[in-house]
Amino acid sequence: MNVLAELKSRFRPALASLVSDAAKVSELLELIRVAQDPKFGDYQANFAMPLGKVLGKSPRDVATQIVTAARLDDLVAPPEIAGPGFINLRLRDEWVAAALRMAATDERLGIDAAKNPRTYVVDYSSPNVAKPMHVGHIRSTVIGDSLARTLRFLGHKVISDNHLGDWGTQFGMIIYGYKHWVDQAQFQTNPVAELSRLYKLVSKLVEYRESLKSLPEAERRLAAKHKEVDEQKTLSKSADKAVSKKANDAVRRCLKQAEELAEEIASLKGKIAAVEQDVSLSKLVQEHASIDEAVLAETAKLHADDAENHRLWHEFLPHCRDEIQKVYSRLDVKFDYEHGESFYHDRLAAVVEDMKKKGLAQESQGAICVFLEGFEAPMIVQKKDGAFLYSTTDLATIAYRMETWQPHAILYVVDHRQSDHFDKLFAAARKWGYDSVELQHIKFGTVMGKDGKPYKTRSGDTVGLEGLLDEAVSQALKVVSENDDANPSGPALSSEERRNISEVVGLGGLKYADLSHNRTTDYEFDAEKMLAKTGNTATYMQYSYARVRSIFARGGIALSVLRDTLLILTHPAERPLSLMLLRFAEALAETEADYMPHHLTAYLFDLTKSYFTFYEYCPVLKADTEGSRTTRLILSDLTARTIKQGLSLLGIGVVEKM
Repeated sequence: MNVLAELKSRFRPALASLVSDAAKVSELLELIRVAQDPKFGDYQANFAMPLGKVLGKSPRDVATQIVTAARLDDLVAPPEIAGPGFINLRLRDEWVAAALRMAATDERLGIDAAKNPRTYVVDYSSPNVAKPMHVGHIRSTVIGDSLARTLRFLGHKVISDNHLGDWGTQFGMIIYGYKHWVDQAQFQTNPVAELSRLYKLVSKLVEYRESLKSLPEAERRLAAKHKEVDEQKTLSKSADKAVSKKANDAVRRCLKQAEELAEEIASLKGKIAAVEQDVSLSKLVQEHASIDEAVLAETAKLHADDAENHRLWHEFLPHCRDEIQKVYSRLDVKFDYEHGESFYHDRLAAVVEDMKKKGLAQESQGAICVFLEGFEAPMIVQKKDGAFLYSTTDLATIAYRMETWQPHAILYVVDHRQSDHFDKLFAAARKWGYDSVELQHIKFGTVMGKDGKPYKTRSGDTVGLEGLLDEAVSQALKVVSENDDANPSGPALSSEERRNISEVVGLGGLKYADLSHNRTTDYEFDAEKMLAKTGNTATYMQYSYARVRSIFARGGIALSVLRDTLLILTHPAERPLSLMLLRFAEALAETEADYMPHHLTAYLFDLTKSYFTFYEYCPVLKADTEGSRTTRLILSDLTARTIKQGLSLLGIGVVEKM
């Protein structure tokens, strides 16, 4: 049961009798919150003050009127009206004990399934299959998987869809590379490694050509920006303070833009130098002077159903998919569907034609564009050469999902850099007629290194995801082995047990480190911190779970009989843990409300801390009375089950001993 939701439902009729606006009533109910200090009760309602102003009455009188009208007697002790009108609420001990008993005998731990379940499509991970997954894919994958698991647990219908990049320019690059430089022996032995090599080679040569073309324009823009800085500096000396202030603001803005342009130019020059200073690459780029155009031609042939390119694509794709599946299997990530970009290819022309027919798309400088209110640039759905874009595919995807699954919401778990694309996409989709579905960009920040920059290898390359997983497990094995070796009674784990535990702990630590941060922010990857046995880490939760389970192993407790026993709360330290256990539903509701898994990790951390405080003051197996022993065993069992269930919703496993 969600206690907070229950309190809101009890107060709603009383508030509705004073306020006719239902939206205002809902707004006031949000002022019922968990009390920050136990001396003010378990929950606190703070709506009497703003309501008093609206009604022109004393907040204390309003609070008294509401408390009298609300039906609370079975749930809370007589409410206390404090200060200018705060309503302090303390749950009845007998109600808490009964709620815990119900949770103890329920497989769902007392969490009610949604009364009005929705259908969600969760679009996440979405790697380009032509190249190995890298560190950037970890966030989309674990955030999306956690949201899918949580929404499904809460009773909603969830359709997880991995919108794979299995089409487009990356395959044009591989096809071109295969036709010119494939090592057939390597391809037969390790096709994915050879395709990856070809992709990297062609990509480097294409980037060289594109950098040569982009560099003069970037340098022109930088020179213009420096000129603008000089002009604004002159204006900043004006006697007119308003003009001077505006100019100074412009100088700061221009300097920042100039710095970004300088970094862009340095990057372009670096890509050019990397090729020109390499004898073999320099020779290749001269021999394939139009490689950028040739790659686009190979891509166009693939899209035009060229027999040879289609044959190669069909040959390459299974190898690429198998390699990606290895990573998903290791992460225990599953999808209901994996409709890649190729799935929608034959629908794209119809999308453009329908939008033109409805007057939503029009020609502009040879391209077909959708002009959207509030956006400076239009969304292009077909280029001048007839090629379609990601935006066209995404519109076709929305149409397919609505026709096939009729979802109430589609969630796109994609990094924040794609915000402009999704803003335009959603605006175009609503204009096209899909205005009743919730479209949400579940954006997230970047995985950073200790240097405050995007996490890279020492050579500056993007970190491969498999390598990251290996690093996490290797670090975990080191920690598990050191702890086991330090056991006063001698090591208790076999080599196989150490390896198995390390896989669960290492991958769990990696996932939790990501999910425990507000997803909209960047976070620093630190293998040592993420595997710490203290603090807000998966290792701390997993260790706590194993420690609780060890109590039952030592005591030889039969849980099936124990769970249906009446709880008797006698010690002051038992109550905070009891309340924390009952707040699991609230944490899940918060996670669902704004699609933020860190609400769940914060709850699990608080629960675990609460349990250790309880354990410090309340002996379990050696409790003074049989009633206290039984109650504490039930509380311990509920804690372990809640940790296990909570971690499961994050895609993280537990082990029985560590």
